[in-house]
Amino acid sequence: MTGASDSVVRPGSTTRAKRKKIRPQPGAPAPVARDAKRVSDHVKGLPAGWRVIARKEFADHVISVRFLVLTIVLGLAAAASVYSTAGLIRDLAASATETPSLFLKLFTVAREGAQIPTFVAFIAFLGPLLGIAFGFDGINGERAEGTLPRLVSQPIHRDDVINGKFVAGLSAIAVIFIALTAVVAAIGILQLGILPKPEEVLRLLVWIIVAVAYVGLWLAMALLCSVLVQRAATSALIAFAVWLALTAFAGLLVGLVAGVFAPAPTGATAAQQIANLSLQENLARLSPGQLFTEATGAILDPSVQTFSIVSLIQVQSEQRAIPSILSFDQSLLVIWPQFVALIAVTAVAFALAYVAFMRQEVRA
Repeated sequence: MTGASDSVVRPGSTTRAKRKKIRPQPGAPAPVARDAKRVSDHVKGLPAGWRVIARKEFADHVISVRFLVLTIVLGLAAAASVYSTAGLIRDLAASATETPSLFLKLFTVAREGAQIPTFVAFIAFLGPLLGIAFGFDGINGERAEGTLPRLVSQPIHRDDVINGKFVAGLSAIAVIFIALTAVVAAIGILQLGILPKPEEVLRLLVWIIVAVAYVGLWLAMALLCSVLVQRAATSALIAFAVWLALTAFAGLLVGLVAGVFAPAPTGATAAQQIANLSLQENLARLSPGQLFTEATGAILDPSVQTFSIVSLIQVQSEQRAIPSILSFDQSLLVIWPQFVALIAVTAVAFALAYVAFMRQEVRA
């Protein structure tokens, strides 16, 4: 009886023992806190939301028909331009051997009387089409397909959507420009039989950065249109209208405005002519194409020291000698204002698109 009674487990004793075993020690994290910490560590290991969006959008751009068509069109235009320029340089080989940065002439020189403009002139005129093509349906396309509410319901921040789309568009544009520059350089090497110098390679790399910044402005503007306008076709028309106004008709508008505020009639004095030219230059720099053209001319042509016609007139009138060739770092100083202006306008356009998107209702 005594042994049996000793083997009997008293009610509640096992429960108390188990409760005592699972009682947390002082200072030890609670189970819920440990689970939250584990989830937090897992989330920290995941890539940022905008990177996920950018990776997906970049893949869609690269395999899209618009990417292929635009690359082929710009590639054919670049090949035709550089082939014509290479023929001109080869014909003038005897007198062109001592020309500084001869390899860069492939990008900036055109045959006299030829109908084909230079490579950089093609990019200045047709480059904005890349930005418009990759951005005009960035937001309203998702809205029309009904995927925008599902996209923002994912465990990402809302601004990751527009940030990722902008980064993906810039990446696709950079890939196209790198490919086009490589094609032009390869044709030039085959036609001329000369290799670019290290400084010329650096100048080409800087030009690619400037070109991406220039087209990125139009990408930001197209994204702004896609945020503000419900239909993709309407946003594309608005973007194309702005492109034509700032490229095809900018010179005409600048001349008209300068003629009103600083007229230079027949028989005008030198002061009136200089005032008219100065106003035209300042107004022309309101166009992104003019900023890109000036930056391109200075970085690909070491002999360019200034863009101002008024400055050139003053230098010639004072008969001052200026250095004929600029070094690489000096050319960077010359194009710095234009490059900063392009970045600033791009930032303003993207900021407007960002704020408008964050204030919109995206629920179905």
